[in-house]
Order: sequence, then structure tokens, then C-alpha cells
Amino acid sequence: MSENERGAVTARRVGFLVTLVLGGLTALPPLSMDMYLPALPQVTGSLSASAATIQLTLTACLAGMALGQLLVGPMSDRWGRRRPLLVGMGVYVAATAVCALAPGAEMLIAFRLLQGLAGAAGIVIARAVVRDLYDGVAMARFFSSLMLISGMAPIIAPLIGGQILRVTDWRGVFYVLAGIGLLLTLLVARFLHETLPPERRHTGGMGEALRTMRGLLADRVFAGYTLAGGLAFATLFAYISASPFVIQEIYGASPQTFSLLFGLNSLGLVAAGQINGKLLVGRVSLDKVLGTGLAVITLASLALLLMTSGVFGEVGLVPIAAALFVLMSAMGLCLPNTNALALMRTPHAAGSASALLGTSAFAVGAVASPLVGIAGEATAMPMALVQLVCALGAVACFLGLCRPWRAGDPAAPAAAPSAQPSEASTA
Repeated sequence: MSENERGAVTARRVGFLVTLVLGGLTALPPLSMDMYLPALPQVTGSLSASAATIQLTLTACLAGMALGQLLVGPMSDRWGRRRPLLVGMGVYVAATAVCALAPGAEMLIAFRLLQGLAGAAGIVIARAVVRDLYDGVAMARFFSSLMLISGMAPIIAPLIGGQILRVTDWRGVFYVLAGIGLLLTLLVARFLHETLPPERRHTGGMGEALRTMRGLLADRVFAGYTLAGGLAFATLFAYISASPFVIQEIYGASPQTFSLLFGLNSLGLVAAGQINGKLLVGRVSLDKVLGTGLAVITLASLALLLMTSGVFGEVGLVPIAAALFVLMSAMGLCLPNTNALALMRTPHAAGSASALLGTSAFAVGAVASPLVGIAGEATAMPMALVQLVCALGAVACFLGLCRPWRAGDPAAPAAAPSAQPSEASTA
């Protein structure tokens, strides 16, 4: 039986419950971010801090998730998936509980950083587990299926956050997040078995991990998909970071209205992801679908910039919300396919490759987050400008590095003697 056949058999055995667990782990970032979003204006007043300072609580969590993946990914290639995941989830629960008790902005920022560092284990290892079990278009389909689960998090998280604010303050949001983290930890301990057998683990130390990552980044096509996915995610995160102030402060919507609009946009992302996995994958080239998604994101960002800069005069909430819906929906064509196309090239180092994918996304997102508020709270133009710049950068990386129009790309999969040529290498 070939390695791909063994992976398919293993995948069939994981069961629906394990799929839910993996989906929950990938949902942890949007849960950690989006449940907290309706409370941002309240946190600003409660801790007597500026909006820019409170936005750093988002940046800190995002930066922690970026750095944490660089540590956890190689660790999971060496020690397996379960142990690093369980340790990370335990620390996540503790850090989240401390966030609920933070007396000031500085302590909240510090423990949001720790929360991100620990929560990174769930993100990076979930992707690595998928790579352990699947290959080719089956992997792309599974990532789209996970988006059905993880994509529901942005829909329900702001709604839950808004309802929590009806009965308590922003601290209650973190108590709920700690409970969710504890439940996920228990489910991982009970149902998620090891997917990386000892004979496939790396035995070297940090030096080997760094050499592996250097080899991955030296693969032009892998680097192209990684950067394109990271910049597309930054476009998404610019929206996530700025939308509470744009929708509520500039356009006067209530926290509940903001939550409903945010949920609608996330529903568009989930729907596009399911169209990708159920209808497009296997019928249309992944590169063509990815290119279409990037083009739509770029056009939506351009429309937002024109509207928020006053080119069309004073624009109300409805046109802005419509453009944001289109942008968010197109993410469902981009995010699962960049992950799948990149990981197809790295069967020998799924943990490290997953770490680089996640780190690039969260690092660029952390840089984009404070930029959206650089002109204050009276204009949404910085958000749209950051989105357009990131979208154009993603298109440039996709076309310049991945070169999807070239048949028989000479770039081999990332260095490993046993690595098999992937679908991406013939895109």
C-alpha cells in the first residue's frame, strides 16, 4: 500500500468527532479575536486607554500566534502532534483566565501575547495533522470542510460577544473563551490520537529545524503561496481590526448590529469555502480558483478605498457593508487553497511548513492591525488603503513567484530526498 493510500485509510478512520476537534482548533483564532471585538469600545473606557492602545491587544495576540507557530511547528515534527498541542492548550486556558482579571491595558496586552503564543499550538498542529492524513485535492477539500466549522466561529463569536455584553462586561468574554479552551483541551486529550509515527519524526535539534525552514523558504513556489496567503490574511485582519470602530463609531451602528453584519460577512466566507470544496476542487485548477479569489479581493478593496475617500461623495453603511461582504466571501476561495497548494510541496516537514504558513499570515496581520487606525477614528480610508496594498502584494507574489501559467514548473518541492512531486509543482 502506498503512502497516499495509507493516509486515505487513516483519514477515513479519524471520524466525524475528530474532524470537529480539528475544526475547533482552527476556530480558536477567530474565537479569540472576534468574540472580543464588540467589547473594544467598552474596554477603551473601562481601562482608560486610547483606541490605538486597545487595538494593541489584538496586535499582541496576533503576534503571539505568529511567533508561537515558529516554535510549536518544529516541535511537533520532532515530538509528535499530541504533546505540544496539549501543553499549548493548557497554557492558553490559563492565560485567557488572567486576561479576564487584568487591571490595566499593559497587563491585558502582555497576557494577550501569552494567549496568542499558546493558542498557536492549535492552529499549526491542526494543519499538520491534516497534512499527515491527506494529500492532493483531498487535502484541499478537507481544508474547505474545516472552513465550514472554523468559519462559523466569526459568525457566532461576535453574536456571543454582543450577548455577553448584555449581561456582564468585557471580562466575561474572556471567561467564556477560557471555558471553550478547556473544553477543546479535554476533547483533544480524549479523541485526537497521534498522527505522526516515530519513524517519520525529525531527530535533530534547533539547528535541523532552522535548516528545514530555510529549505522550505528556498522553494520559490512554496514561498509564493505562503506570502500570497499571508497578505490575503492581512487584508482580512485589517477588516477585523478596524470594523468595530468603522461600523459602530463612524457609521453609528449598535454592537448588536455590528455583530449581525460581521456574522453575515463570515457566512459569505463559509459559503464560498463550501463552493470551493464541493464544486470547484477537482474540476477547476486550484491556481485558477486562487487567482480568481485574489482578483475579487483586490477589486473589493479598490471599491472600498474609492468610497471611503469621498470619490462618490458621502457613502452610507449599506455600500460599505456590501463591499466588505464581497471581500470576506472571496477569502473562502483563497485561504484553503493557499494552505493546500503550499503543503502539497512539504510532506516531509508538515509541522515546519504549517508554522511558516501561519507565521507569515499572523505576522503581516500584526503589522497591518495598527495601521488601520493611524488616521484616528473619524475615517475608514486607512482600513481600505491597507487592504488594497495587501491585496496587490498578494497578487504580485502569486504571479511573480508561483507563476501559475507555467506548465511543468522546474522548481522542485522543498528539499527532502524522499519528497514526492506535488500537484503544485506541475501547476
